[in-house]
Amino acid sequence: MDAVLTAMVEDKIGPGEQSQFLIQVAKESLGFDNCLALRSPVFALFLALKSLNFEDGAGVVLSALSPRYYIRVLEDLRLRPIYCDVSASFPCIDRETLEYACKREEPLPKCILLHHTLGFVPDIASILQVGLPVIEDCSQSYGTAGKPASLGTFTLLGLEERDMLTSGGGALLYGVNPRDVSVLQNRGGDLPPEYGIPDMNAAMAVVQFREGAKNLEKRKEIARIYTQSALRTRHKRFIPKDEESYNNYAFSLILETGMKEVKTYAKRKDIVVVSAFDGTLMGSGMVEPILCPESYSLSLRTVLFPLYPRLGAADIEKVAKLIVSLP
Repeated sequence: MDAVLTAMVEDKIGPGEQSQFLIQVAKESLGFDNCLALRSPVFALFLALKSLNFEDGAGVVLSALSPRYYIRVLEDLRLRPIYCDVSASFPCIDRETLEYACKREEPLPKCILLHHTLGFVPDIASILQVGLPVIEDCSQSYGTAGKPASLGTFTLLGLEERDMLTSGGGALLYGVNPRDVSVLQNRGGDLPPEYGIPDMNAAMAVVQFREGAKNLEKRKEIARIYTQSALRTRHKRFIPKDEESYNNYAFSLILETGMKEVKTYAKRKDIVVVSAFDGTLMGSGMVEPILCPESYSLSLRTVLFPLYPRLGAADIEKVAKLIVSLP
């Protein structure tokens, strides 16, 4: 609150000193050479794709469980979405589902948008072997191994309300290779101030970076309690490739019963349980279920339970009891 109020009483609350300070803090935290601090992940994705200079109609592979704003950006750039399914036990695309999606469409795609859904990190090394440029969206996976995987062409770190770090709005866009860093530097110099993150939001993001390790540890403590309850139910969990590196962005369960029934039951206990994939392409009805049947199934059965660093002990116990008693 102090950081935001201090920014508010300055003569200039638009992009300025706090925005530049955020870039410095983020570079030190994530180990990248250069980044842009932007007003929205929409701008970040637009600039990343624009920098790759694809022709109209070029295909871009993306998970059916990606954020729904992706499709708007592709439409604005006249690019063609190629929807990729996930597996029944992991919410990100993998090499197998990626290759299937590529074979289904002609001509071959030009790029992959790799969203780290619910904080899970896909097997990036095997996906890179396909040989296409990769734009990683690490907005929900900050904290895994200390920084985003940084193996693609561009890395996007959103700072929106539901991202791992939040400034109330904004995004950071990183170039990985020297050429891409140079492209970002040139882009940054040409951008009008309306594209930059305001100082008020930047001040909040700086605090989020500084408190990131403490908040991540708190999330892990809460998730361990929830997991013990979940193991006593018939409902399933997504299992990360590496339990220790998963950042516990959210606590999700794949239900063996109806979602409506579980939501109603939780509401009677004064706990809000939400659908995990309502804000995704599949959850918003933008992808035909027949194209990505596993994603469709997960969108109907996956729920999220409250998991915030500042949850009190009484609330944590209340949610744990709810999980173990789910119908």
